[in-house]
Amino acid sequence: MYEVARIYIVVLQVTLCAMATHSMNKEVLVDLQEKYDKVRKLLDEDSKRDPPSEPYKSKYAASVILTDMKSILVKLVEDSDCLKFKAMLGVVSLNLGLVSVDTEELSTGEEQLMNCVDSLCDDALKPEIILILMTALNQLGILWSERGDPQKSKEYLDRAEKLYEEFTAHLSSSTAAVPFHDLFRTSSPEMPQPDTENMLERLYTLTMYYLAQVHGSLNDHVKSAAYCHTTLKRQLESKDFDPVDWALNSATLSQFFMEKNGFSQARHHLAAASYILDQYESDLNLQEGNDETFEAKRERLRHRSADVARCWAKYGLMLLSNSRERLMSEENENEEEASGTSNSNTEELGDVKHLWFTSLELSCYEDQITDKHILVYEDARKVFVDAQKWLAKAKQYYTLDEHASDCVQIVQDLSQLYKYLAFFEEDEKRQSRMHKRRVDHLESVLKELNPQYYLLVCRQLWYELGETYSDILDIKLQRLQMTDERPTPHALWKVNHLAQQSISNFSKFIESLRDASTKKMPARLNEDVLRPALIAYFRVGRLYSKIVTPDKVVQLQYLGKSLDAYQFLVDYCRNDEGAKKYVSVELAVCEDMVKLLPLKLEKLKHEVQQEGQEWKHVTAMPTDMNATTALQKRSGIFSVVHAEMF
Repeated sequence: MYEVARIYIVVLQVTLCAMATHSMNKEVLVDLQEKYDKVRKLLDEDSKRDPPSEPYKSKYAASVILTDMKSILVKLVEDSDCLKFKAMLGVVSLNLGLVSVDTEELSTGEEQLMNCVDSLCDDALKPEIILILMTALNQLGILWSERGDPQKSKEYLDRAEKLYEEFTAHLSSSTAAVPFHDLFRTSSPEMPQPDTENMLERLYTLTMYYLAQVHGSLNDHVKSAAYCHTTLKRQLESKDFDPVDWALNSATLSQFFMEKNGFSQARHHLAAASYILDQYESDLNLQEGNDETFEAKRERLRHRSADVARCWAKYGLMLLSNSRERLMSEENENEEEASGTSNSNTEELGDVKHLWFTSLELSCYEDQITDKHILVYEDARKVFVDAQKWLAKAKQYYTLDEHASDCVQIVQDLSQLYKYLAFFEEDEKRQSRMHKRRVDHLESVLKELNPQYYLLVCRQLWYELGETYSDILDIKLQRLQMTDERPTPHALWKVNHLAQQSISNFSKFIESLRDASTKKMPARLNEDVLRPALIAYFRVGRLYSKIVTPDKVVQLQYLGKSLDAYQFLVDYCRNDEGAKKYVSVELAVCEDMVKLLPLKLEKLKHEVQQEGQEWKHVTAMPTDMNATTALQKRSGIFSVVHAEMF
């Protein structure tokens, strides 16, 4: 009964409006239609050809016409309560607002958009009004977002979202949204325009996209991800999207999910990205042509396919990293299920764990790699092989000659893959070989880079090489510690060589931070290098104490360098209280060492003097195996060195 009455009222309003339209001077309506058509031509076509000296020429001309139209329509609305006239006035105010924003008159633009919204809010759910109001609310959301007020932006976008939901809840064939241009026609079309529904859906998809950005600005990343997914899904279902952009956005969204341990969702979005790119490539292969436009499409596909491959590799890297952290965590270790087949660590995702592209069949892509946490080496190796394959694909595009920074990042990802694979490997020799592969990859790319032009990249490589050599050293020392046999000269040489290589790379990293003119360390390090720099000093102090030599004079030298490194960290944290939070554990060790090492140095110096050795500055120690063997035989104190090296 209510629905019948509502339809009757709508029909009555339309009838009365039609009567009012026919009763007025038809020339006015024709004039408004002609003016609107001219405005659209100025904004949609002519503005693209405006000269650089007058970039807003056409938009200013359109604004003049719109202002004239507004004067006419204000009088018509005052004389008649016809909904169509109100809607036409709303369209004019909307366009005046958009032109003002485009011509950088933001306050005027906001005023016009608000006039549009305020004048139409009482009729918000009318078919003639819905498109105008949603467009205005979206534009106000954009305006306030660009002003740096995401909360205000969200309020307008939430209104647009709610408006769509309420309108579509009562949508029927008789209530299709009316396009802007139909409002200015002197006669109504016999049938609704086929694109009318799509216009409303496209507007709502834009609302979803803007809400995704705004929630991201508000640090509500879970909701941002949900709106991103909804945007992608709606584009997919409407077939209104650019395949390459869509795939890249889906792959990028996967990065958020994997960071939140949502590996099922991350894999699904990566699979969707690969599926869409493969479909697009198939379509391109069916096309004929070799012109610049076609080749540009090919190049763009190669570029973004490499990016998606890197995202897949990141997935494998994150899965191995997360699995390692999970196994190392005592809390998770106690709670871990024996089967290890459940991936329940996605609490941070809240209610968005159900985000799937149900219209796509992705099993063949998803089955390439697991979405479960890794427990054993065999499973870790499968992930490693897949990730390595994706990095190789990415490297085909990101070559060192043309994309040096990206190529280095790919090599670093490969290094990290070996690092995490080594964690799951129980055999120490194989662990060492994996870390040696890291060294080979990192050094091969480092030697091709000039620090003068790629200083930041070289710093990263020096630091990681220092860590990698140190990791191999720890494995070697652990093996020596587990045996009661005296280490061979080769084993001792290897330990010293690894320690010195690690020290060398950490020292290059530290030296790169010094002031170019004074050659001194800055009184305050930048936050992005603060922890790495202090850790580098800590590592250097530790590494000097690991070098094995029976020559007590050389031992004194290295213990002194070890003390200097520890002392730097202590002094820096004393002068910069804020630095303590970055190295609290290491600082405690350093504070102990700066107390203990001077005593050890004095004791060792006393022993040297007692043995009649001359105390003097020594710049280097013998490093070849023959010299090491000679020192062993000469000193007769190898048993003491062997005991103290650990």
